[in-house]
Amino acid sequence: MIKYAITGNIASGKSSAEKILKSMGYKVLDTDYVAHTLLDESFEEIIKIFKEYDILEENKKEISRTKLGNIVFSDIKLKKQLENIIHPKVKKEIEKFFANNITEDKVFVSIPQLFESDSEKMFDKIILIYANDNIRLKRLIQRNNYTEEYAKLRLKSQISQDKKVEKSDIVIYNNSSIENFEQTITKTFE
Repeated sequence: MIKYAITGNIASGKSSAEKILKSMGYKVLDTDYVAHTLLDESFEEIIKIFKEYDILEENKKEISRTKLGNIVFSDIKLKKQLENIIHPKVKKEIEKFFANNITEDKVFVSIPQLFESDSEKMFDKIILIYANDNIRLKRLIQRNNYTEEYAKLRLKSQISQDKKVEKSDIVIYNNSSIENFEQTITKTFE
């Protein structure tokens, strides 16, 4: 089994890459989804850290990802504390995914925080989805309805793409059409 990590900064096209790979018949784990489920499972731990902040949905039973995101992307210490809760649990889920798919030739894990969580050693190959910063900024503003200021804050919260290029085995550029992107992924992994 070859274990591929799919990484890339926000709005680079990781979700599109996941969909393309799934349509090709590959097993793909989305750690963003896993992390969101872990928010609920880690409710008590997270509430303790953020007790001074309003991070709950209206029903007071769920953590608001939007409210939490607004806080952690403007406070590096709180972001780190949240990551210390979530990252080890995500790693356990990745291990389970590998164990459950042991007979597959290739498996893919979409993991935006690959380098930030020091998870590189879990994988045989690292795929970086790369889109120019100005394209990612436009996508974030359109897709998430972010203000330009908040979108820039989110872009700056991650390790630069150029540093990630140096640490990656495969770089797939996503600066043009979805058709070109799909063709590149298909040719790389068919």
